Parts: sequence; structure tokens; C-alpha cells
Amino acid sequence: MKDSIYPHLLTEIKQRILSSQLKAALSVNAEMITLYWNIGNDIAQKQNEQGWSSGVIPQLAKDLKSEFPNLKGFSERNLGRMLAFYREYSDNPILPQLVAKLPWGHNILLIEKIKDQNLRFWYAEKCVENNWSRDVLDVQIRTKLIERQGKSVNNFENTLPKPLSDLANQTLKDPYIFSFLSFDQNIKERDIENQLIQHIAKFLLELGKGFAFIGSQYHLEVSKKDYYLDLLFYHTKLKCYIVIELKNTAFKPEFTGKLNFYLSAVDSLVKEAEDNPTIGILLCKDKENIEAEFALRGITNPIGISEISFVKKLPDALKNSLPTIEEIENELKNFSKI
Repeated sequence: MKDSIYPHLLTEIKQRILSSQLKAALSVNAEMITLYWNIGNDIAQKQNEQGWSSGVIPQLAKDLKSEFPNLKGFSERNLGRMLAFYREYSDNPILPQLVAKLPWGHNILLIEKIKDQNLRFWYAEKCVENNWSRDVLDVQIRTKLIERQGKSVNNFENTLPKPLSDLANQTLKDPYIFSFLSFDQNIKERDIENQLIQHIAKFLLELGKGFAFIGSQYHLEVSKKDYYLDLLFYHTKLKCYIVIELKNTAFKPEFTGKLNFYLSAVDSLVKEAEDNPTIGILLCKDKENIEAEFALRGITNPIGISEISFVKKLPDALKNSLPTIEEIENELKNFSKI
């Protein structure tokens, strides 16, 4: 056995096993989702044919528990969800192609949070595409991702070829919501940058799929002068470097000129021949869209401008006036005795 060959063999077999496990898990999930839909169908049909009331569900849950004591997922609450699940998709052919790819908890969240089916399917597709957990899906719904994606002010149509320009546009959001950060009015851009780096996993999640972090305060030397980029990423789908500049102020036209300079420098000093043109993202506290559009006219490099949203720290005076967790718990205990 040659030592140089064996590691490759081991890697190939491991990949086959992992692929097989993933396919098996997806198959099991699809079978379970189909089972739940069929159970909901059975209950709905009997209610329509026999005039049964909702009281059949508690009895059914009790009997199923007696028949299958070790089998979970057939509680009264979950049977009610199966009925609702069937009614939502009783006449929809998308069920086997899309909804069955999502875990049961994801499907219930989508039904409970989003009533419009087209909107629900949009989030379902994004969930499958990005492999979101249930908590991440919940965050994306609450922060209205569909209303933010592809809404930045940018010049991609004039600076990038199609379909790259369309893909770049859909990659950006406006605003970006960094709810995991907390700061006061006097925070500096470097402080924001440091917090983003400390929460890099959540930062990458908000940026979206495909962003690979390269570094912060990335050093470039141009004409014997030192320059530092706030944040540098590489996007695996766009096949390009992305420079992100942070401004804890309202947008100013001169910001685009500086970012345009950085992009030219990255294209000359960092980008490889096979990479697409470097893209710049300017994140600022506030912007006027018309002013931002004017500032991008004549800019030769692709730049997108978006707002950022944070959670501000409470003033100390207000903090001191708020009850503690212990005080709230004690109030609730006292209330329950009344």
C-alpha cells in the first residue's frame, strides 16, 4: 500500500459515506413530511365526510400514543399542525419539490409566520439554498429579508457584464441589520469594525451566502503610501474580492471616490487574472438615494451603497430606571398568587 495513495482513498470513501448519509437523511425527512401531509389529509377528509369536530384530534392523539408509546411526533398539538399543513398545501403541486426538503419545524414556522403562499415559497427556496437553521429562518423573516435583498443603490449595470451584474445586485441588501451589535451615539467606525470581527459568524450570516472573510484593516501600499481597507472578503459565487467600508455617519459623495480608489488598488495588487472585478460595498448610517445615485455616476468600478441598522445602548439613567430580571420574576410570582 503506497502512503501517497491511501489518504486519497480514505478521503474519497469518507466523502461517499457523508454523501450517502445526507441523501438518507433527506429521504427520511421527505418521507416524514409526506406522512404528515397524508395524516392531515385523512383527518380533513373524515371531518368533511362524517362531520367530525376538532374533538377527534385529542382522541386520535391519545389512541396513537397508546398504540405507539415510543413514537414521538403525534401529540394533539402536532396532529393539529398536520391538519393545518394539509389545508395550506391541499391543491399545491410545489409540496413534493420544495416543502418536503425542509424539516417539519421549518414548515410550521413558515405557515405560522407567513400567510401569503408566494412569499412563503420565496423564503422556503432561500432556506433550502442557504441551509438555514430554524432560528436563522425566523430571523430572516422578522427582518424582512425579501424587502431588503437587491435594494442597494449601485452602478453594477454599468460596470459589470450580465449576468454578473444581476447576481451582484441580488447579493447586496439595504439596509443591513446588525442586531447583534450594541453601541452608543459616539462609537467610532473602528469600534463597529471590531465588534463585527468579534461576531464574524453572525456578520457573515447577514452578509449572505458566499462571503469568505480575508481580513480587517487590510494593508495596501500604493506609490509608497500605506492604505488600510476596513474589511476585505472574497465571494465564492461572484468570483471576486469585495471591499467593505464602514461609515458611522450619513452618506457623503466623497466616500465613493475613496472606495473607487481602493477597488482600483485591489484590482491591480491583489486580484488574479481569473477573478472578476472587485466590488465595493459602502455601509453608512443613512443615505439619500438620489444623492447616492449622483455620486456613482462616472465611477468606473462596481460599488453598492447600503444603510446599516444597529441596536443602540440604553443610556445609563434609563438603564437604572428599568427593573432587573429578578424584579420582574418576583412581580410575576406575586401576580400569580392573586
